[in-house]
Amino acid sequence: MNLNKKVTLSSLTLAAVLIFVLIVVSLLSFRQFSIISAKSQVRSAAEIIRVSLTEDMVNGVVTKREGLLRRLGEVNGLKTVHVVRGSNVEQQYGKGMEGEGAADSIEIKVLQSGQPYFAAFDELTNPVFRGTIPFVATRIGTPNCLQCHQVQDGAVLGAVTVSMEIGHLKDNAMFVSLIMVATVAFIMMLMLIFFRRMVKPMITTAKDVQEAVSHAIRGDFHANIQQRTDDEIGKVAQDVNKLMQFLHYGLSGIRQDVAQLLKNKPQKGTGNLLDTTVEMVQGLINAAQFKQSIEEDETQLEIYRRLSTEVQNRFGVRHFSIYEVQAKKNQMTSIVVDGELGESCRWCDPQILLRSETCRARRTGHLIDSTETPDICFAFHPPADGNAYRHVCFPVIQSGMVGGVLQLMFGVDETEKIKEVIPYLSVYLREAAPVIESKRLMDSLRESTMRDAMTGLHNRRFLQEYTETLIATTQRRKSQVSILMLDLDYFKMVNDTYGHEAGDTMLKELAKVLMQSVRSSDVVIRYGGEEFLIILQDTDGEGAEIASEKIRAAVEALKVQLTGTILQKTISIGIAVFPTDCDTFWQTVKYADVALYQAKETGRNRVVRFTPDMWTDEKTY
Repeated sequence: MNLNKKVTLSSLTLAAVLIFVLIVVSLLSFRQFSIISAKSQVRSAAEIIRVSLTEDMVNGVVTKREGLLRRLGEVNGLKTVHVVRGSNVEQQYGKGMEGEGAADSIEIKVLQSGQPYFAAFDELTNPVFRGTIPFVATRIGTPNCLQCHQVQDGAVLGAVTVSMEIGHLKDNAMFVSLIMVATVAFIMMLMLIFFRRMVKPMITTAKDVQEAVSHAIRGDFHANIQQRTDDEIGKVAQDVNKLMQFLHYGLSGIRQDVAQLLKNKPQKGTGNLLDTTVEMVQGLINAAQFKQSIEEDETQLEIYRRLSTEVQNRFGVRHFSIYEVQAKKNQMTSIVVDGELGESCRWCDPQILLRSETCRARRTGHLIDSTETPDICFAFHPPADGNAYRHVCFPVIQSGMVGGVLQLMFGVDETEKIKEVIPYLSVYLREAAPVIESKRLMDSLRESTMRDAMTGLHNRRFLQEYTETLIATTQRRKSQVSILMLDLDYFKMVNDTYGHEAGDTMLKELAKVLMQSVRSSDVVIRYGGEEFLIILQDTDGEGAEIASEKIRAAVEALKVQLTGTILQKTISIGIAVFPTDCDTFWQTVKYADVALYQAKETGRNRVVRFTPDMWTDEKTY
C-alpha cells in the first residue's frame, strides 16, 4: 500500500472513529439528560400531588382526590398517577379508595425503605420512565403533618407513583444527534480535503524520491524531482536533486579515472553506474593487494604460483599458460600450464620455446586477442578435439622489454567473460612486472655469488646452500647420490712454466669438458683451485665409476692450444656414495677426498672408489 492510500485510509478511519465516538457519547448524554429531565418532572408531579392531598386533608375534601389524580393523568406526557397509603395511615384512616388499587412490589419496597425509586422501561411502543416517591411525615412546614397523622416524625405516610412517556425525548435526542453527526461529518470531510491538499505535495515528493532512489540502486542517477512547495518538503526535493547530480558526476569521474588506470574505456549508457564503478575500484584494490602479497614472496616461482591461483580462482580461467622469456638465449620457458608448475608447452607450437620471436606477443609486445581475428598468431596450436578455441596473450613488460607472456585459452562461448577479465588481468600483470623483474635481478645477483667468475661453474657457497635440498630430495626418493672429487695432476707446473694466464685457460677448458661429460641434472662445482666436485644424482657406485672413467678419458684427450705450445693434462678422481658409504653428507664428501688422495698416491690419472679401510683416525685429509 502506497503512502497516498495509507493517508486516505487513515484519515477516513480517524473520521469514522470520531463520528462513532460522537454518536455514542451524544446518545449516552441525551439518555442521561432525558432521565434527569424525567426524574425532575416526576418529582414535580409528586410534589404537586402531595401538596394537593395535604390541602384537601386540611380542608376536609381528601375524599375527592380521585378527580385530581385523573386530571393529572390527563396531562400531556404523564401516563399514570397512582397513590398508595402507608400502614400507619391505613390504621388511622383505613384503606384508600377502591379505584386506587393495591400497592405493587416496588411501592411496597418504597413504603418500607422510605427511599424513592426511579427506572426507565422500554415498552413495545414507547419507552416509559417510572418514579415512586414516598411521603414522609415531618414537623417542619405548615401545616404540620403530625397535626393530622398519629405517627412519628420521619414515618412514611404513603407513596405516589408517576409514569411518563419519554419517547419524544428519545426522538429529540436522535434528531439532535443526527444533526451533530452530520455537522461533524461535514467538518471532517472539509478537514480531510484540506489535509489531503496540504499533504499531497509531501506524498508526491516522497513518491518521486522513492522512484529516484530506486533508479539510483539500478545505477541511474538522473533524478529530477519537481519542487512543489517552499517549505521543508520543497527543500528535500531540491537536496535530493543535488545529491543525485553529485553522485552521478562523482561516480562517472571515478569510473573514468579507474578506467584510465585499467586502460579500458567504459561504454557510455551501459551497465549499472554504481555497480560497474564499485567493481572497477574493487579490481584495483585486488590488484594492489596482489602486488603487496608478491612483494613479500621470496622467489619468482612463488610469484608465478600466486598469479596462477589468481587466474584460476578470481578470474575463473581454467586453461592458461605462463611463459618466462630468456632474452639472452632468445628462448622461452614454460613455467605454469593450466595451473600445473613445470608442465610442458600444451597450447602452442613448442618452437616458441627455442625461438621466442615465433611468439607474436613476445615479438610485438602488444596484447594478442584472437576473439576478433582468430588466426592472428600462427604459433597457437590448440588440441584437435572438435572444439573452437580462442586465445588472448598478455606480454609482461619489464624494463621496456617482454619478460614473460600470460596466455589464456577459452571456448567461443566464453568470449564475453574473457573480455571483461582482460582489463583487470592487465592491471595485475602491470603491477607484477616490476616485482618479477626485481626478484629476477635478485636471483641473478644471488646466482652470481654462487658461481665461479672464471669458469662459470657453481662454487663452494652454492654447495653449502644446496646441500639441504639435495639431502631432502635423496631421502624422499630413497635414492643414492655419488660424489666425485677431481683434481688436475701436476697443475702447479702449468702456472710455474707457462704463467697463471695459461693456467686459467686450462681451467676454463676443463670446466667445459666436465659440463659436457655429465647430465643436465648433475651439478659441477669448482671446489677450490684446480679441485672440482661433481654431484651425480640417482647414481650408485658402479654408475659413478663408469661416469668417472668417461670424464678421466675426456680430460686426458683434451688438448689446450696456447701460444707456441699445446697443453695436455690428466686428472685424478675419488668417489664416495651418499648415503651408502655414510649417512652424513659432508662426511661422504670427506670420504671422496680420501679416495682422491688414494688415486694420487697410487699413480694419478685414475679413478678410485672409497672403501672403509682408506679412512684412519691418524690421517688428516
